[in-house]
Amino acid sequence: MPLQRPHHQATLLAALARAPVVALLGPRQVGKTTLARAIGGAFEGPVTRFDLEDLDDLARLAEPKLALGSLRGLVIIDEIQRRPDLFPVLRVLADRPDAPARFLILGSAQPALLRQSSETLAGRIVFHDLEGFDRDEVGIDNMEALWRRGGFPRAFLAATEEDSVAWRRDFIRTFLEQDLPQLGISVPAITLHRFWRMLAHYHGQTWNGAELARSFGVAHTTVRHYLDILTGAMVVRQLQPWHENLGKRQVKAPKIYLADSGLLHNLLGIAQQEDLEGHPKIGASWEGFVLKEIIRRYDAQPEECFFWATHSGAELDLLLIRGQERLGFEIKRTSAPRLTTSMRSSLASLRLDKLTVIHAGEHAFPIAERVEALPLAML
Repeated sequence: MPLQRPHHQATLLAALARAPVVALLGPRQVGKTTLARAIGGAFEGPVTRFDLEDLDDLARLAEPKLALGSLRGLVIIDEIQRRPDLFPVLRVLADRPDAPARFLILGSAQPALLRQSSETLAGRIVFHDLEGFDRDEVGIDNMEALWRRGGFPRAFLAATEEDSVAWRRDFIRTFLEQDLPQLGISVPAITLHRFWRMLAHYHGQTWNGAELARSFGVAHTTVRHYLDILTGAMVVRQLQPWHENLGKRQVKAPKIYLADSGLLHNLLGIAQQEDLEGHPKIGASWEGFVLKEIIRRYDAQPEECFFWATHSGAELDLLLIRGQERLGFEIKRTSAPRLTTSMRSSLASLRLDKLTVIHAGEHAFPIAERVEALPLAML
């Protein structure tokens, strides 16, 4: 039985109540179809489904306005990127005064889909990104397995570690050889695989296009294009830098994280927990995993999330800005974090309301005024 995802389900049902079109976006195999089925089961009214990978459903949509115009209740369209010509039709149907139907469209979050849907359905569509399982969904007792295996349902729920590793290996291959070409990406799979593996070794570091370009033997604009492809497909996260007039030289390049810790570990050749514990990237891996959990816990939007760093060495792992509120987060894989010079600099320079140090221990305790140590399990 699949794990329930009540937060996503409630958010999407609320979105459907206020907008005629809701887009559920995420990489393949992350659970979009399963979640859509649960939403259909909870929806009060008739539900009609179209899977655009099904030839029969494609045939039903040969005349999309006729096929969709008479429907009532909730209409679910899976793999919407296969029929971008549906967006103008959805705009017409969304503008009907009586709004007899709501549309839940599922697709991969590549830039072309986002751009076309945003332009065609501006003011009519709500976007919701779906990532893999989080700690609340799997339970605190399974947090270590979630970190090691990642959040893709089949990777996390695999019967054995070997099965999980094999599923992730197959996912990477299928993603590069089949999924990206279907989205119009023409870069050879072997090239993107090599770049993705190389990027795994830069996980948690500031983007240095010139260095990666030299290592890869191409122009810096080319590696930037590769980065944007993987970011648009939601397998890489770019955390943007925060900078303001502080009288200090600040870093202005994004920080790069692979979005799923399980895929990161596969690309680094990590199969077992003991391999992870002894790997030089363990700290960066844990930082990316915790960063993702913080962002989910606060339901933070991309435009609210930043990191901060100066060229003199001061750094803050995560800065959440909501209106006038500024919350800082440091991530330390230790059980006894202490106040550092970098933390003092972040508090003063960024005028933080609070700084929380997420650590790997068991106890919460104050470190200094406006600074609290909090174990990940209590986040």
